[in-house]
Amino acid sequence: MKGFDQQTLHDLEFNQIREWLAAFSIGSTAQKRLENLAPNNDFDAIEFELLRLNEFKRIRIEGESFPALDFEELLSEIKLLPIKNAVLQQEGFVRITRASELVNHILHFFDKRSQDYPNLFAILNTVYFTRELIEAIEKVFDRRGQIKDDASPELFAIRQQIAKLRNQINRNFDKEMRRYLKEGLLGDTKEAFVNDRRVLTVQSTHKRKVGGIAVGSSKTGSLTFIEPSINIPLNNELEMSLDDERKEIFRILQELTRDIAHHLPLIQGYQSLLTEFDFINAKTKLALDLNANLPGIVRNTRIELIDAFHPILWKTNKNLGKVTLPQSLILDTNSRMLVISGPNAGGKSITLKTIGLLQIMLQAGLLIPVHENSKFCFFQQVLSDIGDNQSIENELSTYSYRLKRMKYFLKTSNRRTLLLLDEFGTGSDPELGGALAEVFFEELYKRKSYGVITTHYANIKLKADQLPNAVNGCMLFNTETLEPIYRFSMGQPGSSFTFEVAQMNGIPLDLIEQAKGKLDQNRVNMDHLLNELNREKMYLQRLNNEHIEAQQLANNAREEFIEKKQRIDEKLRTQQDLAEKNNLYINSGKKMKSFIDRYQTRTRKKDANNPLLEDVRKYLLVEKSKIEDAKRKVELMQQKPEKPTAKKRKTQQVEQDILQQEKIVVGSTVKMIETKQSGTVEEIKGHLLTVAFGFMRLKVEREKLMWIK
Repeated sequence: MKGFDQQTLHDLEFNQIREWLAAFSIGSTAQKRLENLAPNNDFDAIEFELLRLNEFKRIRIEGESFPALDFEELLSEIKLLPIKNAVLQQEGFVRITRASELVNHILHFFDKRSQDYPNLFAILNTVYFTRELIEAIEKVFDRRGQIKDDASPELFAIRQQIAKLRNQINRNFDKEMRRYLKEGLLGDTKEAFVNDRRVLTVQSTHKRKVGGIAVGSSKTGSLTFIEPSINIPLNNELEMSLDDERKEIFRILQELTRDIAHHLPLIQGYQSLLTEFDFINAKTKLALDLNANLPGIVRNTRIELIDAFHPILWKTNKNLGKVTLPQSLILDTNSRMLVISGPNAGGKSITLKTIGLLQIMLQAGLLIPVHENSKFCFFQQVLSDIGDNQSIENELSTYSYRLKRMKYFLKTSNRRTLLLLDEFGTGSDPELGGALAEVFFEELYKRKSYGVITTHYANIKLKADQLPNAVNGCMLFNTETLEPIYRFSMGQPGSSFTFEVAQMNGIPLDLIEQAKGKLDQNRVNMDHLLNELNREKMYLQRLNNEHIEAQQLANNAREEFIEKKQRIDEKLRTQQDLAEKNNLYINSGKKMKSFIDRYQTRTRKKDANNPLLEDVRKYLLVEKSKIEDAKRKVELMQQKPEKPTAKKRKTQQVEQDILQQEKIVVGSTVKMIETKQSGTVEEIKGHLLTVAFGFMRLKVEREKLMWIK
């Protein structure tokens, strides 16, 4: 498989991406892989890497409880285990234990998520869940990584003897120290350690008064270090016991090494899996750092950039507090050769480099800073000619270098090649170089290659306009402020704004006019026309933006009006109801007032108010009947069965299904609506439920299930 052109990787500063990645790695294996990362043209392998990387990014973004990748590599252990009678160091067993525990946690994480992250799950095939290694090592080592006293009966006896000797030595020493301290023979520090033995710090003038062996003295000679004679045989015996301990530990570790050597393939699997996750994790950290996404991958040759950023420029500007403008463009079969023109320092080269760097990052298995609706294909090769690459050692000028590169391009380019040619045709006589550049352009076009070309040559712009599968594009320029705005526009060539830029940089107008007079008038007119087209395009774009803004304001005002009208209508209905109630109370009050006025309080005639009382009784009966009629109407409305329409029946069924689905909890028995399979709910995450159907687990949407019990 042919590798990618190294000069292209250098031109596009891919090494900076490698450095960022290596800084995110944990172990040396992943670090070396990332330092040597290169684009790939094995399309299936690239797609698999991108899919699993995107799955790991989802795990990080969604806050899944993925185990922390805290491990040390097992390279030295894997190297030693096949050797007969080899012995691993204590640290090696600790590393193997931690690796086994971490891999077990990873396997547990994917146990019920294999369908959520199938591409990551596929790399677990070299390992399996087991505690055999951990249990074998834990019989010998404690939690601190130290060998247990009861790792063997012999070691237990030896360590008991060591403890007994040390206790006796310390008791003897403390007794001697108190005695000589009382006699005033010791120095201020009283004691010290020499060769791991406790010794008395004796004033040199009294050293012959202390029984024991002198083992050294202070730098000034004022103090002599003496081992008490009573402890000399005990210390010698302790040394013998410590030597016995070392030999027994060696024997235990040798035996343990033989036991775990049978698991060498599994330990190799640990190393492979953990370094692979280290590799993927570093890529994920870079993706999160760059706000990178996985674009749509298409098999036909097409690039569709939506809100694409040059990652190095974006990160640099972010650190400086500057804004980076995204770019959007399309390369497909109808516009596979893109010619970008415009003023110097207007962003032509950075647009070209953005396309190239994002393409090789993607083919190196990295996510890229574009909108996720962008589309990318894969190329067999990406070739560039960017910048000044003259070589003093080879006496090679810039133009000679470019001709050699062009020779290579003409030899290797095909329909799966992406060409990136910056300042195409420069370096020689403008007219002669432009003519040769036009021939090269036509030849590359015939090979059906894809390309992005920046140029100032008018004949290249004209040729792009004439060829059916080529297209012009330009970097926009603010003709009012005479400043570039770093935005790309597709469909028309751009002016170099030579005279405008010269005026912006303070060149006198009379000199600029003299320069215009020395040019062919048609050339001046063409540049003026491009200038006017750019001005009109900017004007139309501004009008379009203003129209969109005005339309948005109108929509907002309309929504606000509708909302306000609804509030007013509701308030009006409330006031009307209140007015009707008040009118009812007023009419009732007037009626009662008339009854009161008719009431005769001063007459003594018997039954004088009987007619009035009869009218009151009739009025109350009428009002009561009105209230009862209103109640009966309400009851009839409630009792009258309404014949449901098909739409209402469907709504009722949906409501019933929703009520059934709301009963579903962990442990519920459910049934698949389509297949009628019954299973048990094991886990619920949002609208997705993990259901066990016998030996099979599936992730099923809640609305596809029916509650049973």
